Amino acid sequence: MPIVPPTHSVERSLRRAGAKVVVGLDEVGRGAWAGPVTVGAAVTGLRRPPEGLTDSKLLTELRRRALAPVLADWVTAYALGHASPQECDELGMTAALRLAAVRALEALPVEPDAVILDGKHDYLGGPWRVRTVIKGDQSCICVSAASVLAKVHRDGMMAELGEQYSAYGFADNAGYPSPVHRAALEEFGPTEHHRLSWAYLDALPKWRHLKRIRPGLEAAEGSADEQLTLGF
Repeated sequence: MPIVPPTHSVERSLRRAGAKVVVGLDEVGRGAWAGPVTVGAAVTGLRRPPEGLTDSKLLTELRRRALAPVLADWVTAYALGHASPQECDELGMTAALRLAAVRALEALPVEPDAVILDGKHDYLGGPWRVRTVIKGDQSCICVSAASVLAKVHRDGMMAELGEQYSAYGFADNAGYPSPVHRAALEEFGPTEHHRLSWAYLDALPKWRHLKRIRPGLEAAEGSADEQLTLGF
């Protein structure tokens, strides 16, 4: 099935409602066992995007890496925000996502009037004016741009970590579940870059004592994310 290219449709509707600066947000790393959760923020205006732009998950690694520097030059502005594994453990994923998103928005050289957020849940909230869009990373140009920039940057961060922790295969799995990652965890246990409240530790008797339990319902988030997110 051919990929339908993203458009400026949602951004145009927000501009008609008075928003001059519209920012697209997308996250990567939500379901990873290791590494930060990263949120990309991109302002694209209404210009025609580089050819082939779409959700980062629909692109090959080679295409993402080739497209990212083109996007960095093409966008009006972009920034990235991160929440560390420790912050994910301490805050829970919803709050960690908001923290990363706020850091990305505050790092932009322009102040947004409205934000297009990928997905159906508004984890950002006020004071920003937020429009959630299911599969916005496929349908909205500014969100697609944020998706690619965030994915390529975080993958690069994890590849660098992989040079220090070669057994875990971070260069290939970016900290997500994989057979190599699981085998390394079983033998060596989690590193300082692993999330210790995630459910993978339940299956590692040797290291289960390191598990951190968060209060409230968010203690189960890691398990849900691991089941839903296996490669991106």
